Amino acid sequence: MKSDKKPLHFVNTNQSISPVLPNDIKNFLIDIDGTICDDIPNEQPERMATAAMYPDALETVNKWYNQGHIITFFTSRLEEHRSVTQEWLDRHGFNYHHLLFNKPRGGNYHWIDNATVKATQFTGNFTDLVQENRTIEVFEND
Repeated sequence: MKSDKKPLHFVNTNQSISPVLPNDIKNFLIDIDGTICDDIPNEQPERMATAAMYPDALETVNKWYNQGHIITFFTSRLEEHRSVTQEWLDRHGFNYHHLLFNKPRGGNYHWIDNATVKATQFTGNFTDLVQENRTIEVFEND
């Protein structure tokens, strides 16, 4: 993790509820394998050292970081693979706030949370995000 990381600023610091970011700040959770670089399976963690970075990933992620957004990388890789993963991120110049391991494997993720969650499936291009209307699954009203 970069030692010059930007501090996090929250709208409220009330101890009785979770802190809230300003509306213009996004809390990006970005998968590593197959999203910013080659898809490296957990069974071959040594390959992470030579993984190819995907075009535009570095520029886009660092732009979001510099705009004040929170960048958290996560991976299904195990905690024991932290050093090779962190070294790869740092060597390629990614700025980020957090690095999480042990994401459940298998895909088809369905995130349920009490906070607003916006999911964007990576389809091969790391570009600015645009708004589109899509059909989503929600909890049925009583």
